[in-house]
Amino acid sequence: MNGGQSHPAGARANRLIREKSPYLLQHAHNPVDWYPWGPEALAAARQEDKPIFLSIGYSTCHWCHVMARESFEDREVAALMNDAFINIKVDREERPDLDSVYMTAAQLLSGGGGWPLNIILTPDQRPFYAATYLPKHSRLGRAGIMDLVPRIKDLWRSGRDKIASVAGQVTAALDRPLAECGGEAPGEATLQAAFDQLASMHDPKNGGFGQAPKFPTPHNITFLLRCWKRFGDPRALEMAEAALQAMRRGGIWDHAGFGFHRYATDERWLVPHFEKMLYDQALLATAYTEAWQATGDEAYARTVGRIFTYVLRDMTSPEGAFYSAEDADSEGVEGKFYVWTEAEIREVLAPADADLLIEVMAVSAADNVPEGPGLPPGANILHLPRPLRETAARLKMRAGELERKLDAALAELYGARASRVRPHQDDKVLADWNGLMISALARAAAALNEPAYAEAAAKAASFVLDKMTDGQGRLFHRWRGGEAAVPGFLDDYVFMVRGLTDLYEAVFDPLYLRTAVALNRIVAGHFQDAAGGGFFQTADDAEAIIARHKDAYDGAVPSGNSVAMMNLLRIGRLTADPALERMAEGVIRAFYCAARKAPAGFTELLSALDFALGPSAEVVIAGAIEAPDTVAMIRALRGAYVPNKVLLLRPPGRDSTAEDVMPEFVQAMAARGGKATAYVCRNFNCAEPVTDPRRMVELLENVPAQGG
Repeated sequence: MNGGQSHPAGARANRLIREKSPYLLQHAHNPVDWYPWGPEALAAARQEDKPIFLSIGYSTCHWCHVMARESFEDREVAALMNDAFINIKVDREERPDLDSVYMTAAQLLSGGGGWPLNIILTPDQRPFYAATYLPKHSRLGRAGIMDLVPRIKDLWRSGRDKIASVAGQVTAALDRPLAECGGEAPGEATLQAAFDQLASMHDPKNGGFGQAPKFPTPHNITFLLRCWKRFGDPRALEMAEAALQAMRRGGIWDHAGFGFHRYATDERWLVPHFEKMLYDQALLATAYTEAWQATGDEAYARTVGRIFTYVLRDMTSPEGAFYSAEDADSEGVEGKFYVWTEAEIREVLAPADADLLIEVMAVSAADNVPEGPGLPPGANILHLPRPLRETAARLKMRAGELERKLDAALAELYGARASRVRPHQDDKVLADWNGLMISALARAAAALNEPAYAEAAAKAASFVLDKMTDGQGRLFHRWRGGEAAVPGFLDDYVFMVRGLTDLYEAVFDPLYLRTAVALNRIVAGHFQDAAGGGFFQTADDAEAIIARHKDAYDGAVPSGNSVAMMNLLRIGRLTADPALERMAEGVIRAFYCAARKAPAGFTELLSALDFALGPSAEVVIAGAIEAPDTVAMIRALRGAYVPNKVLLLRPPGRDSTAEDVMPEFVQAMAARGGKATAYVCRNFNCAEPVTDPRRMVELLENVPAQGG
């Protein structure tokens, strides 16, 4: 079975065998009579008058694998489920609309959620029971599926009124409009409140926020950098750097092969959940890029480079698109691919190199994991318990020399690791996550002057725009095995708009800005809530499900509404379209009440508010793109940390390819005295043009506040 899972000899395939999703294919030989979500399954539930057992997960989900082995591959369990239910499997990454609606339902029903998510629905899709991992038999207060199914079957037979009441209440709650906060205007106080809340959650000993488990949440870090810029409070930069440095030293970072694991199960960032997600690589690369711009610390730039080394080596298709994830498990054990015994290290490395790595990375003959996730005996997670400078001083070495020796030893371990059984890779291509990676590559290409990153971003953008659109320019969400499918969701559009806008600012090809504008127009036309503000997750012509979800909570991935707001502000400035800025104001007003109550949960949205409140600037550089003085002007701008700006290049002469997207006032700008010239503008009113890059940066650093 796909993903390294086995299925019983002679087991017959169920309906999932016809699907493209790696997750659904992992369950295609279960004895459970699974359906994919669709008209056939929903019609069967109505015709047979059976409740629906809806199970939602994804192919690299550890506990999804555990439940599959324990329950869904068990014929006794399957017999009960097939008798009582119409059973539907959903890949949450393929159908985020279903996942978000039913995850919200699970939180209403049980107060919690997670994956695998198991929801029991009436035939008309209304939820009345929710659980996550279900073992075969009940234990330690956790319901077992062998006990649960007969109870639900009896309730369905004799307690329909109770089921109808619960399902009706939950469905009504899903459709409830967002709370309003009167006429209060969103302002700087909300940014300060979010900063204060993050400060109260900050772990000064270990870095990051809260206790175990710890998630990277890169948009918290980029928000803090903006707070540092706005308020001048050194604590904001200190908290951002503490998190970035602790994650890079911790076991959440793959020291041998690069890339970040999904989260840490402990407060020290030592023990990861070993899954690797494309979105984490993209968002963290962006956070480290901005940290480099803010501080000039080359360690952040090196981390960005190594994230992309991993992504371009292991997560990129031959056509240039990016795969979704890598599993935590190999050979049925989480983390087995990544951990090392002391004996294994000594077998690979020369004695002196082994001694150094074992000392620096706290490797033990027993193990270095106080509470390991079921790892083999003696397993060690590679990590740096102290900053390298401290360790180098203790060992009486130069930090650079220690880093070079350690890198060489880790490279040898990486080579030896290649002989191990690799975790399953989910090779589907998702438009939204590709948009995030295109954005990260483009921003790093610009900031770090690395054209290869822009080339990789352009190749992925071409794939999505060529292979994942229909004849009307509408996006598909998923591509795999030569098939583009599932109409695009809000995140697909807005993350691609973000990526294409960043790619324009990296290479100045008007095609990318023009395409971003076109996709943004689809967002406004098909996803906007004209009455309540903000955007729905699904288009107005998408499949109807029990609720049309609208959310701005910034979880592991920023919300579509948060990114949409920033897109509207940026494109509004790039194209001089004030209507887009008014639409952006509608987003923050729609979600302001929720953001005011729990501001640390809306940091990407508040970064967009930070841009809207200003100071912010439009920068136009007039000059030939390859001329040395133009290059110098662009590099000076990109090396500075000026997050609230947009950048346009005005090449000499008439550029018909850009005229349909560039504002008229930009087309009138020209280089002065034959030199590259920068126009620093606010609300499309520009200061005296300058030809000195340092003077341009000074103007940006001293842009007055909006209305000031």
